[in-house]
Amino acid sequence: MERQSTATAFVVLSLIAAAAADKTSIIFTTLGRSRYAFDIFSVRIDDPVLEVRLTDGRSVNYNGHFPPPSDALSLLLGPHLLPFLYVSERNGSFSIFLGGAREEAPGRSALQVDHGSAHVPLLASKQVSMKDRPSIAGDRLVYVSTHEDSGEPRKSWAAVYSTELKTGETVRLTPTGIADFSPALSPSGEWTAVASSGERGWTGEIDDLKTGIYVFKTKDGLGRRLVVEHGGWPVWADESSIYFHRPSEDGWWSVYRASLRVDSLAVIERITPPGLHAFTPAAVPGSNFIAIATRRPTSEFRHIELFDPRSKVFFEITKKISPYTHHYNPFIAPDGNLLGYHRCRGDGRKSSNGLLLLENRHSPVSDISLFRVDGSFPSFSPDGNQIAYAGFPGLYIANRDGSARRQIFSGTAFTTAWDPKREGLVYTSIGPTFAEELTKVDIVSVQVHDDGSSSIKRLTKGGENNAFPSPSPDGKRVVFRSGRSGHKNLYIMDAVEGEEASLVQLTEGNWTDTMCNWSPDGEWIAFASDRDRPGSGNFALYFIHPDGTGLKKVFESGPHLGRANHPWFSPDSKRIVFTSDHAAVSAEPIANPHHYQPYGDIFVADVDGSHVTRLTHNSYEDGTPTWGPNFMKPNDIEGPAGVSPCVFDDCHFLAQLPNIGVRPIMGTRCANP
Repeated sequence: MERQSTATAFVVLSLIAAAAADKTSIIFTTLGRSRYAFDIFSVRIDDPVLEVRLTDGRSVNYNGHFPPPSDALSLLLGPHLLPFLYVSERNGSFSIFLGGAREEAPGRSALQVDHGSAHVPLLASKQVSMKDRPSIAGDRLVYVSTHEDSGEPRKSWAAVYSTELKTGETVRLTPTGIADFSPALSPSGEWTAVASSGERGWTGEIDDLKTGIYVFKTKDGLGRRLVVEHGGWPVWADESSIYFHRPSEDGWWSVYRASLRVDSLAVIERITPPGLHAFTPAAVPGSNFIAIATRRPTSEFRHIELFDPRSKVFFEITKKISPYTHHYNPFIAPDGNLLGYHRCRGDGRKSSNGLLLLENRHSPVSDISLFRVDGSFPSFSPDGNQIAYAGFPGLYIANRDGSARRQIFSGTAFTTAWDPKREGLVYTSIGPTFAEELTKVDIVSVQVHDDGSSSIKRLTKGGENNAFPSPSPDGKRVVFRSGRSGHKNLYIMDAVEGEEASLVQLTEGNWTDTMCNWSPDGEWIAFASDRDRPGSGNFALYFIHPDGTGLKKVFESGPHLGRANHPWFSPDSKRIVFTSDHAAVSAEPIANPHHYQPYGDIFVADVDGSHVTRLTHNSYEDGTPTWGPNFMKPNDIEGPAGVSPCVFDDCHFLAQLPNIGVRPIMGTRCANP
């Protein structure tokens, strides 16, 4: 009996070990995201001095909304609490939460908030992904989700849904094949307005999505009609008129008012004057003012202001409280007394808690754990126990549990790859990113020694934009891209002595082949290329054998359109991970901080291009993924202490000031008053 139990235990342990061996981890980067640390704040409109933080400082909390009172919210929160909705990224996924604040006695601060309670998740499924504004209509939650595949390449998955809070019954309000953003409910709740791309789809817009404003019945999505041909971020002024934003002909983003008609397009009136950017309006029916986010020529920061459309007078709100902080997406309580918004909760000083080195994200694939790294171009050591990444500037390595973090190169470096045979050896590119073919960029190997020191060996000598090194599995060769011919193509050189010992051109043509990765089994080299339309900025993924044979296209975002970049093989060489705009854009870019490409998500696919699976659902720019050999438990991993939070840019296109010029773009810091 004892022998049988021992044998059984051995089999069970073997099965567990085998299952663990089949599981792996993917890490990726998101530009600026680790510095956001957003919370929801509010001030009294009649006394905008005392700012109250409504959310609890966990993860990232944004896009708030004060809903009207309802029986469902009272049941969830209890009596005598002012409800507010917000989007949070806690627990590894997006979800909508319900918070509650209590009015204090007159003469004291506006609200009393218990951050340890009254924060209720309203949607339990981790498959649901929200970026946009949530709203309440009676007992129904109206929101944007990207959990359903649009079924077409480069068409957004964003759609509006309605979920009954008591039963969880959910209805899709957006027609199939359509993308809707930024829903807003009319004062009666009968109608919903959205910014929508209609049937046109997405053609690569980054700043202005060229959406139209549509309205439809909140109950079932019926009665849908176009009311404004060009506009975004709608909000109801009353039951028959809508505020929205769009860039004006004079170059300034402005807020407009649309007076609705029954059988034709609305009558449009520009509300905010030229001379400043004004966007993401908020309103309360019957009020004499609206709240807007602004970027003025006199400030590098986005602030919330009140604006009286009749007198054309502005009233500063957040600039008086936190002048050196970006403030986003205002919202107003139904009684018109409270103004809400989100901003970074950091104070611009050194953080005592540090940031997350690795932030767990929910993975829809059971055998993959997914993490965002606080860095760029990460890669795992061969045993999976260390991670190298670029810090812009500097090259770093750390244990996968966040310990023993150290800088191994202090200059500007991008891309990382570990040598599979020589312990502690990391390949990287040093020089400017996004540079022309003949710009001086070289590939070096960085040897990390036992005493913590490091030594650098230059492997390329010409300096003609040599980048994206990836070693062969036997450690003898390195594939990389180079612009030495006048075009960026792939080359293979000796891994130890570099191009002086051996150099072979692998691809050749008047296009760009780049971002290469050598498969662990040695059979293939994956890379991104614009060879279908050279110079267009459209990249597809290709495979080629190391001897130059077998070239084949594996994945493209859309037919000769779109971007698929940064392929990386799985440890068993059977799948690839990559970033792509295959799912288009998921939210209005102006409602978020700056991202060069606010449409990149992480995907995995089989090496034949089949079984494409979306891993991330963001309105951010996810990119530079890498695949590790081990399964990391899906828990957040602390990074170094003493790192400044809140260092990120506002949308770069808002620095375009008509008739004034372009203000310099700077990394900014939050500052409390």
